[in-house]
Amino acid sequence: MSRLWAKVAGLFRSKSFIGADKTGNKYFSRMEEIDVKEKRWVVFRREEDPTSVPVEWICWLNGQRKRAPTPEEMAELEARRERVKLNVARLKKEEEERKAREGTGRKITSIGSKVEGPDLSSFVRHFPPDSKGDKPEEASEEADQSRVKEHEPESVTAEPPEPKTTEPSGSGSSFRPGTWQPPS
Repeated sequence: MSRLWAKVAGLFRSKSFIGADKTGNKYFSRMEEIDVKEKRWVVFRREEDPTSVPVEWICWLNGQRKRAPTPEEMAELEARRERVKLNVARLKKEEEERKAREGTGRKITSIGSKVEGPDLSSFVRHFPPDSKGDKPEEASEEADQSRVKEHEPESVTAEPPEPKTTEPSGSGSSFRPGTWQPPS
């Protein structure tokens, strides 16, 4: 029993406090004597919320960084992130102003509103009107039928055409041994 207690107590004694982030999460590490590897973990301030861990600390926890991030480094990175956000907002504003000056931009006021598409009348004028049929479907069906008739080989024999079925057949007047080719 004393050995078990010594091992449990040793686990807590060997941990070392590494640092804390701005949300109050605390980071620890300890050296494992068995596999001589450093174990790293976080103790959350409130509830366990992995999204509250900054990227720099995640990299340290995963072993992608050898040294833990310093408070100065964290402050510098936070300031850089704020500058990037301000630059993005400034660029969006400049883009909207430019589009307003040019008059080419359409502003979407709400997500659910309908927005008209581009005017295609000039594009459609380049195509000739349908020559046959009142509806496009009829015209396309007629065109398909004429294309099929153009490519049909003329039958030389006077044999009646075999009925077209979806069922496979292996015999009949058209069967020739050794002529089958796989579909390409």
